[in-house]
Order: sequence, then structure tokens, then C-alpha cells
Amino acid sequence: MLRRIPVSQLRAGMHVHELCGSWLDHPFWRTRFLIRDARDIARLVEGGVQEVWIDASKGLDGEAPPSGTRALVESPDESVPRRVDPPASRTFDAPGPDRVPMAVELERASRICHKAREAVVSMFAEARMGRAIDASGALDLVEEIDESIARNPVALVSIARLKTADDYTFMHSVAVCGLMISLGRQLGLDVAQVREAGLAGLLHDLGKAGVPTELLNKPGRLDAAEFAVMKRHPQLGHEMLLQAGTTGEIALDVCLHHHERMDGTGYPHRLDGPAISLYARMGAVCDVYDAITSNRPYKAGWNPAESIRRMAGWAKGQFDERVFHAFVKSVGIYPVGSLVRMSSGRLGVVIEQNEDALTTPKIKLFFSTRSDTRIQPEVIDLSRKGETDRIAGREDPARWDFRDLDSIWAGDSAPSPQPKPA
Repeated sequence: MLRRIPVSQLRAGMHVHELCGSWLDHPFWRTRFLIRDARDIARLVEGGVQEVWIDASKGLDGEAPPSGTRALVESPDESVPRRVDPPASRTFDAPGPDRVPMAVELERASRICHKAREAVVSMFAEARMGRAIDASGALDLVEEIDESIARNPVALVSIARLKTADDYTFMHSVAVCGLMISLGRQLGLDVAQVREAGLAGLLHDLGKAGVPTELLNKPGRLDAAEFAVMKRHPQLGHEMLLQAGTTGEIALDVCLHHHERMDGTGYPHRLDGPAISLYARMGAVCDVYDAITSNRPYKAGWNPAESIRRMAGWAKGQFDERVFHAFVKSVGIYPVGSLVRMSSGRLGVVIEQNEDALTTPKIKLFFSTRSDTRIQPEVIDLSRKGETDRIAGREDPARWDFRDLDSIWAGDSAPSPQPKPA
């Protein structure tokens, strides 16, 4: 039984099922946990949380709420597909015993991304030649990506974002695969569902194999006629997957519907909210995030933190808002690679997330705005007790002409900086 109560009524032994309000109001990574003592309640209060949903089947219930307090048995929002709790054998809400630091996983994640890119290149080549692709072979690759994300939730998706414009078509599929897996874990899907979502992400853009290369690599924006050709790629991909006959309904659905929008203005079928599956809603968010953070033939990618901010403004009509909020919790309000200004006046790059709070990541400081010069790099952990520096806001890398941000946080895993267009 789920019941909504004010934070003032929480006590040790209650199981929090969900925090009420938008992700901007409660910047916590995990939203399902047992209240162990008064310190847990104090953290919620300090984070600005006013109400929570508790699950009486997993913890203490509590006194009947006072008059005026909502007490519902149903899910907080029945208009959204229900979350599926993971099986007892594997829980995605808490770190597992095989969790490793970001720096440890980066090198392994880089090798997996290279292997995945080669697989996608091969699949596209087969599709362009009119041959039936063997999508079943991609499941082993999805499993490797899933295991990497189990070891560290953001290493692989951060590395996959570091693609050159020439590599975009292929590495975009790898990145969306990783993002779908990470989002599926955040939504509480079970292992099989998470991997089906990952496979859907890997194959979602296969239809671009049927789009002329000159359109895919055009350095400028497409005109109306060219865009009409590009908009055929979901249906082309769906037909290719049907011909292959080796993928399930989830991959077929995401391939066909990842450009649908909640307000009914998407394509190819102008589906609106209730008609769009949970997996297609997930695909829409993951596809857009990787697209706008990546360097493409006609534009440079946006800073990850700026991309999250802009997507939050689009969420109401374009995305399922609850899915988007879960996505933010999976990548962070300030994703790895974000350039931020600190209250001390220094600039730094986010290098790792804190699993308990979205606003206190690890940051590598490297520039002083007061002296307008580079400084000796220093890593600080904003979640560490006694750390007084705080994020004051996002910064636009273009304003500072920084071309080595990716190398600062990713080291040898980052691609060579691309020259700025004249």
C-alpha cells in the first residue's frame, strides 16, 4: 500500500517509495530507501523535500494522516506505466558488490565502446547491401554494456558521448544503448527488461542505413525535402528488423516510435501520450540527450549540464516527465563532462557522480576566473564533510574557448579535440 505523507510524519522503519515534486526540488539520486534514523529524515528536510510516498508493505505504516492529507492506495500517477520492481536476486537501487570507481572502469568501458562501434558499423553495412542482419548477435554486446554499467553507472555512457562528428551515426547507437540500460535500471526494470531496452537502443537508428550518406553527413541543416527523406528512417529500420526476424517487440517498437512526442506532434504516426509505450518514451529521451550533447556534422554538441537544463524546458510536451526525471537521476543534473563555476570563482569539470545526491559530484578544478589563468588541477568531492566550495552555476565552454575538457576528465579515453570551424 502506498500512502503520501508530509516529511514531518516520517519515522525510522518507514520505507520511502518516492519523493514528491520535481527533480529540481529534491536532488537525490536514490528515491526508494528505508528510513534508518533521524539523520535520514534531516537530509530530506535539508534537501527541500516536503512530502513523500511510503510503502507500508516494505516498512512501517504510520498513524492515519490528519484531515487534508492525501492517503491513496493506487500508484502516484496511473497515467504513466507502472514501474516494475526488480527481482530479489538483483537490485538496481543500491550499489552492488562489484561496483568500481569511475577511473577504474573508464579504460574497460572505452574498449567495450570500440567493440560496439565495430558491431554497429558491420550491421549498417549489411543493411545497406540489402542483407538480413543478425540482430541476435548483438545481445552478447548488450550484456557486456549492461555489466559495465553495473560496475559503474556513468563510465560507459560518458565515454560513448565522446564521439567525433564522423563517427556520430554509429556511436550514437552505442550511446543510446548505454543510456537505455542506465535509465531502465533507474526505473526499476528487471534484468531481462533492461537488456531488451539496451538492445532497442542499439538498434533504434538502423533505418539510417537506408538514408543517403550525403544527407547523414551534410554539414548544414536539412531542407524540407531532405528532412522528409530523413524522417523515413524509423519505418525503414522497422522493416529491416522485421526482415531479420531476430528481435523482439520492444526493439521493433522503439525503432519505429522513438521520434513520437507526448503531445502528438512527433513522427511517423503522431502518437500521443497513452499510445506511446514506456520503452519508446525512454528511447525518445535517450535519443535526444545523446544527439544534442554530441558533435555532429552541422553543429557542435552542447555541454551536458546545459543539455539537461534545456531538455527540462521541453519535457512537458515532448517527453514523459516521469521518465525524464528518472533519466536525470541516472546521468545527474551535472553529468560527467559538465563545465561548472564554483562559489570560489574556480572552474571545473564534473568527473564522477555522487550516488546519494545529484548536486554534490566530484569535480576537477583547473581554472581561476579571478586570475584568468589555468591552475594546478585539483579534485574535490562536494559530498565530503567539511567541503565548503559549491557549484554556483553552469558555464559555456565556448565562452572560454576550452578545447580539452574531455581530456581533463577522461584522459587517454577521450578522442582528440576537434578544431573549431572557422
